[in-house]
Amino acid sequence: MATLVRSLDAVTAVDSPAPASTAPHMSATDWVRWAAPGLIWGSSFFFIAEGLDAFPAALITPIRVAIGFVTLGLVPAARRAHIEKSDRWRIALLGVIWMAIPLSLFPFAEERVSSSVTGMLNGATPIFVTAVAAFLARRLPRWQQLAGLAVGFAGVVLIALPAGSSSGNEWSGILMILVALVFYGFALNLAVPLQQRYGSLPLMWRVQAVALVLTLPLGLTQVGKVHFTWSALFAMLALGSLGTALAYVAMANNAGRLGSSRASASIYLIPVVSLLLGALVRHESVEVLSVVGCAVALAGAFIATRPSTT
Repeated sequence: MATLVRSLDAVTAVDSPAPASTAPHMSATDWVRWAAPGLIWGSSFFFIAEGLDAFPAALITPIRVAIGFVTLGLVPAARRAHIEKSDRWRIALLGVIWMAIPLSLFPFAEERVSSSVTGMLNGATPIFVTAVAAFLARRLPRWQQLAGLAVGFAGVVLIALPAGSSSGNEWSGILMILVALVFYGFALNLAVPLQQRYGSLPLMWRVQAVALVLTLPLGLTQVGKVHFTWSALFAMLALGSLGTALAYVAMANNAGRLGSSRASASIYLIPVVSLLLGALVRHESVEVLSVVGCAVALAGAFIATRPSTT
């Protein structure tokens, strides 16, 4: 049904990635472009937390998706694609499991769990992708992947334990994040062949359209609970235009120029950025054990998604 995901190439598959052997030398500009998606996605959890200061959790997702949809729609490549009828239901399904459900869970989770913990847990996304791929392929991963999964899940436990027992953090929020990551695992495996067939931008634009239709009705019921602030509005504009739109453009561009393996490595910046923003800007309390768990989870993700040498 789906092939086993052995590297982060599958997470960010795009049209015609450059072979690793022909990947160009990285200039200073290339390094900035490479880091951009990870920096943007890492800041998304900070922007969600800022947005929650003014907007109800149910409104965060339709606002960010609407802004992302409009932003991507300005890119001609996002609109220029003919989708085969047999693939339309798959895109609709992606709208549910890649956008509508997980993106809706994060704001509700961050009402209970800090943005830094949310970001650190998201560093385990490649582990969930690999585990789901093995489940869909109905075969055990190789020993290297099994070791990576074991290390990665141990890291998740280390992140969650102190966060779930500390003041202001609740296990229900952690559970929401983990459920969202499970949905990501299924969604990213389903997205791979569609991304390869149509390109990342046309796929994301249509997926966002589906998610907007699904999340807007609930969000509209919460409009009366908005307590407007300019800082929250700017956070939502950044979350939608950058995290829900332009980061995908940057990742697609990087994969085309640098190769998908090198480009997708910027995903590992996500927990680092969210941790720094949460601790330094929002002054969130972060337990040392959670930080250690973040490092362990990232190590497990690297091991589990590293291409096999045999």
